[in-house]
Amino acid sequence: MALLRKINRGLLILLILVAFALLYKKTRLQTLAKHSVLTKDATKTGVEDEKETDADIPVVICASEERIGAAMATINSVYSNSRASIFFYIVTLRDAISKIREYIEKTKLRKIKYKILEFNPMVLKGKVNPDSSRPELLHPLNFVRFYLPLLAIENHGRIIYLDDDVIVQGDIQELYNIKLKAGHAAAFASDCDLPPTHEMVRSVGMQTTYMGFLDYRKEEVRELGINPSDCSFNPGVFVADLGEWKKQKITKQLEKWMAKNVRENLYSSAMAGGVATPPMLIVFHDIYTTIDPLWHVRHLGWSPDTRYPKSFLKDARLLHWNGRFKPWNYPCVHLDLWEKWFIPDPTGKFTLQEVTGCTITAILKVPSYNYFYSTLYNANVSKQRNIDKEEARYNLDSAVKQLYNSIII
Repeated sequence: MALLRKINRGLLILLILVAFALLYKKTRLQTLAKHSVLTKDATKTGVEDEKETDADIPVVICASEERIGAAMATINSVYSNSRASIFFYIVTLRDAISKIREYIEKTKLRKIKYKILEFNPMVLKGKVNPDSSRPELLHPLNFVRFYLPLLAIENHGRIIYLDDDVIVQGDIQELYNIKLKAGHAAAFASDCDLPPTHEMVRSVGMQTTYMGFLDYRKEEVRELGINPSDCSFNPGVFVADLGEWKKQKITKQLEKWMAKNVRENLYSSAMAGGVATPPMLIVFHDIYTTIDPLWHVRHLGWSPDTRYPKSFLKDARLLHWNGRFKPWNYPCVHLDLWEKWFIPDPTGKFTLQEVTGCTITAILKVPSYNYFYSTLYNANVSKQRNIDKEEARYNLDSAVKQLYNSIII
């Protein structure tokens, strides 16, 4: 009888353990589903449901509802300047899916091959601190680049990631064919790699080293052993080896630093690159391949008054308006290089913000000559689309200075 009771007790314990195991498995599956990177049944394929092939060049670009027109300009520039077959993975949130499809199907972009992927922002829960200094940098789509291997990308071991404030002037196949060094999961452009940009970078007080992105007052940052004067890189344009990314568990590493920042505030959006750049800088420090600097000419959005030489921009393969001053807003620089690829929104919701006139009242409110200068310059060229904008700028110089001086005096 005593033996029977022991057997029954053992069976009861075993039954309880099995029940707990089943409950754990069910809970884990529910948790994984809730926090999956893509929302279930969220993929939408274009061009008669044409599937990806290994002959396509896969390009990932995010398109938020408020910046769909910007993403379409990027896509148009990539598609128009390449002879290769491009497959676009357009990542967005639920509210923009139908708008993106309409934008594509009612314009010249209807010929592109693409798939719309719905990103699940819940994957970021507990990993990003609210920060009001630059709220646009906290948009969920800014973190899509962390989760590239988890997107529904088929038949490809390598992809190109592009921000939506980019214009491609060269054949994207050249960038795609870059040779990544052994053990490198990605290729970026170093912030110290392009001498023609150095003077402009210094003039606007922009950071090009790790000091501008990480808080070196924090012990955990110092323990990384990264020299604060090491050159940083911009993760708005890169080539990724998905196999190596998975092998090195890059996504897990990035999430680890996101979580650490939530607890210890190692960086914030008040610093140079927001909260999406620092984890990339930490994880990829000294283990990335550098791309040709002409394939990432950046900083066009850092100041509305600082311009690159026209000859330099002509040779650039890719232009990036990173910074606050976007080419679809006002003020901005080198608008003509972006606007030639812009496709008007068929619904009329995405429009360019341009000045069409300038009153004495508005002028008197302008605090500096530079801002006033770009105001009047943009107002003039918006009325004269058929003339060269550089020529218009210089033709206006004398008149602008005289008008400004007369108002200030």
